[in-house]
Amino acid sequence: MTVDIDKTPADTPPAGPEAIKAIPVRHYGRYVSAVVAIALLVGVVYAFSQGKINWDAIPDYFFDDRILDGVGKTLLLTVLSMVIGIVGGVLLAVMRLSKNPVTSSIAWFYIWFFRGTPVLVQLIVWFNLGLVFEYINLGPFYKDEWSDFMTPFLTALLGLGLNEAAYMAEICRAGLLSVDEGQTEASHALGMSHSKTLRRIVIPQAMRVIVPPTGNEVINMLKTTSLVSVVQYPELLRAAQDIGQTSGAPAEMLFLAAAWYLLMTSIFSIGQYYLERYYARGSSRSLPATPFQKIKANVLSLSSRSKPTGGTA
Repeated sequence: MTVDIDKTPADTPPAGPEAIKAIPVRHYGRYVSAVVAIALLVGVVYAFSQGKINWDAIPDYFFDDRILDGVGKTLLLTVLSMVIGIVGGVLLAVMRLSKNPVTSSIAWFYIWFFRGTPVLVQLIVWFNLGLVFEYINLGPFYKDEWSDFMTPFLTALLGLGLNEAAYMAEICRAGLLSVDEGQTEASHALGMSHSKTLRRIVIPQAMRVIVPPTGNEVINMLKTTSLVSVVQYPELLRAAQDIGQTSGAPAEMLFLAAAWYLLMTSIFSIGQYYLERYYARGSSRSLPATPFQKIKANVLSLSSRSKPTGGTA
């Protein structure tokens, strides 16, 4: 007896669903907004080109000795004011976090006062304190009239530096509070003093939080120096205004000053970027590529695509 075996192939499994072809969503609003932005930009450029502005005066005075001297004094005032602000801010932050109610209250009052009054008002007050203190007497070291002691440079330095210390105090306080308290407890358990713990443990870890807003404060300080022109200090804006009055091109010199401010803030921004990368090394496993690294990678990828691939015979 024979059994017939069905040798027909088994039914093939049904074919899977077809691959979905993704069609990107068209964002027409982006195109419209881009066209509107370009149209506004073209309109602004056209308006300035048709205005009664002598643009040739800007390159003529861009590297004038008075302008360069004003740039140097602006940079000097920025650096010294930030040094006073950072040192004072660290001290005020430590005082604010102190358990001593007297030092904590003094730091709070300082921050409250200098943050609550405009820096322009502070500059004018410093310049006119001769109405209150006719003489400054430091005993055997120094004695002079207040009007001779409080020069425009010293007025600008004190007005900007002491005001900046109040803002830096809050930045430093936030950075110190960002460090876990266990770090401080562990260092104290190892026998480290409070000051050594701050220098070796707390402040280095807090720098990752402190550096970004401090960079913004430096750039802001660079622009804030323009306010000291009211106390007759010959920084960049004051130099540009003096040249504008004598040359008959006051508006052009203001544009020149704005160009110098943009140049200096751009350089400071680059320095801030790399400083932030330096202090962010321990917070992430891999740092993002720098603009130069991105450009280099794009150039290499384009060059590799343009090379013809060799075939085998």
